[in-house]
Amino acid sequence: MQTLIIPVTAFQQNCSLIWDDAKRAAVVDPGGDLDQVLAALDEHDLALEKILLTHAHLDHAAGTAELAALKKVPIEGPQRGDKFWIDGLPEATRSLGFPTARSFEPDRWLEHGDLVSVGSETLEVLHCPGHTPGHVVFFHRPGRFAWVGDVIFAGSIGRTDLPGGDHATLIRSIRERLFTLGDDVRFLPGHGPMSTFGQERNCNPYVSDRALGVRAGPLS
Repeated sequence: MQTLIIPVTAFQQNCSLIWDDAKRAAVVDPGGDLDQVLAALDEHDLALEKILLTHAHLDHAAGTAELAALKKVPIEGPQRGDKFWIDGLPEATRSLGFPTARSFEPDRWLEHGDLVSVGSETLEVLHCPGHTPGHVVFFHRPGRFAWVGDVIFAGSIGRTDLPGGDHATLIRSIRERLFTLGDDVRFLPGHGPMSTFGQERNCNPYVSDRALGVRAGPLS
């Protein structure tokens, strides 16, 4: 599976194009700047099959309804706990000076343990609440790679002070559902550079073994 990162919006959110060997593609978190996303689809001669959402904050989801209508593709994700964020997209974008986004109904709400396809490739869905109630992570097991949205970053974790956020829940999501995938797994966060779960277990000041007073060792 191949990945192209397209930073979008004033928040420089890591929107991703992902595709299989037959160039069947998905867009992960189209938060805006759709001209860049569409240009990349054309440049790489990709056939867009669907939109995947980790969560529904505006910098990840504001371009979703427009892109789905334009390309006539389904929307998969996030988990249903983020419905109130989707419903609030029009007001959230207006209040922050972004182009007004339409709300939408995903064609498929996702749950922990679901599988989603991108062409011939399969991604595992992990429900990882804490940043938002309905946040999900997409894991490509053969490639040992995860798209984690705003759950965890290189050297940091997602904020939990917005509606529906919960710090203790976020820590559990990271420790019990992400770190257990393996130290070797690389991840792309919603903002900033890639890292590995092993690096964050070792050094992240918010969720590392040392920060939480946990004896180092396998988590699974």
